[in-house]
Amino acid sequence: MRLQMIGTKVGMTQIFDETGKVIPVTILKVGPCYVVRKKTIENDGYSALVLGYGDIKEKKVRKSEMGLFKQTNIPPKKILKESRVNPEELDNFEIGQEIKVNIFKKDEYVDVTGKSKGRGFAGVMKKHGMSGAKKSHGTHEYFRHGGSIGSSAYPSHVFKGLKMAGHYGASRITVQNLKVVDVREDKGIILVKGAVPGPNKGYLFISHAVKKPVAQA
Repeated sequence: MRLQMIGTKVGMTQIFDETGKVIPVTILKVGPCYVVRKKTIENDGYSALVLGYGDIKEKKVRKSEMGLFKQTNIPPKKILKESRVNPEELDNFEIGQEIKVNIFKKDEYVDVTGKSKGRGFAGVMKKHGMSGAKKSHGTHEYFRHGGSIGSSAYPSHVFKGLKMAGHYGASRITVQNLKVVDVREDKGIILVKGAVPGPNKGYLFISHAVKKPVAQA
């Protein structure tokens, strides 16, 4: 079962393995998530769980969402995320059930989805890594420009998808196959090898890797 959990990025650090090799890791606080709603094929056309994460004041919640929380007697949650599950797996969950970090195990692989840091309007050197113009005799106020974007006679237009200056960052990004180096249930965190998108305290969605087999309990 590849349940998509909700979590928060704590930050990055480094640890040492058994051989003394330094491993860069990202600390993720995962859950606890609460089952707010169960969607069934009979009522909704597909099977899924709606998970809630993070506390929020009641006055900041939409009325439509507040009605859902009052029906289930669950305190309001800041983030609601739908996670698809197989129909036969729905019976393993109850409304209000708490799902903790222990669904992930050490040495498993996870996919992490988040929103990358927004960098505003950026030039081609920062956004695409272009080298810019030569800083030599004859170059005038053209050091960080992108250069030619096409000819005049042919093709007489700019090709779609050409790398140009524009908004950079603030995009939904998924990093796949990150190895779980450690799971610390007492603190509700996991350590994954490598970096994940977004700033510290940013929200993330963590699930078992699609391209790796899930370890059976």
